[in-house]
Formats: sequence, C-alpha cells, structure tokens
Amino acid sequence: MKITEILMAEHAVFHNLFDHLEKTVPHVKTLAEVKSLAATFETLHRAHANTEDDLFIDPLQHCFEQIGQYETFHDEHEELDHALVELRSAKSLKSGKKLLLTLVAAARNHLDKEERIVFPMAERVLNAKTLTDLGNQWMKRREPALK
Repeated sequence: MKITEILMAEHAVFHNLFDHLEKTVPHVKTLAEVKSLAATFETLHRAHANTEDDLFIDPLQHCFEQIGQYETFHDEHEELDHALVELRSAKSLKSGKKLLLTLVAAARNHLDKEERIVFPMAERVLNAKTLTDLGNQWMKRREPALK
C-alpha cells in the first residue's frame, strides 16, 4: 500500500474524531473530560505527525522548498503540539473547550492542505515503488501496535 493511501486513511480517522469532538465538547461538564478528549487527539496526532515528518515530508523537502512551504508544514505540526501543551495547562472548563475546538479547526485546516497540496504532489513527484516502500516502512513502524 502506498504511503499516500495510508495517510489518507489516517486522515479519515481524524475527520471522524474531529466530528465527534465538535459534537461532544460543547456538552462536556468538566475540564477533566476536555483534557481526556484532548489526550486522545494528542496520541493519534503524535504518531501521525511523526510518520509524516520522518517518512513523507522529508523525501519531498525539495518540492516544499521550491513552493516555499517547507517550514509551513513543520511549523503547523509544532503549532498543534504547542496548542496541546496549552490545553494541558488550561485552568477552566470554558478555556479548555475553546482551546480544544480551536485545535480541531487548526488540525482540519492542516489536513485539508495536505490532502489538496501534499498528497497530489507526492503522487506526481515520487514513483509508485517509492510510495509503496514508504508505506512498507509505515507498516514496520506500526507492527508493535498491531500485535
């Protein structure tokens, strides 16, 4: 399976999670619930972002540099990480909810850019064997979690 197909499948999971968070967060009653929901997002995000950074973005670095977007994609992952840190230190239910829903919106925007710009670019620039090899590397990284 190609890395682009794998990452799109992960994006589908994220979109479902985001839908759930947008429906659920306004109704939660405690800050602990908000932080628990954020922790779920964080666990998924960290694995996904590491995969993208290590296996996917780096082979396309020259393309990102040509279109002036290399730092943007790394910065967006870091901004999401920073928002998660800020959320962990939230002191009120209201601020926690706002931070989490803002995080979801930023993450949706980031995934949209990847789906519209990065994945099609990868399909044009990298050959099918390279995309499949990267997919196989993803599978090896996930083997411990799949056992």
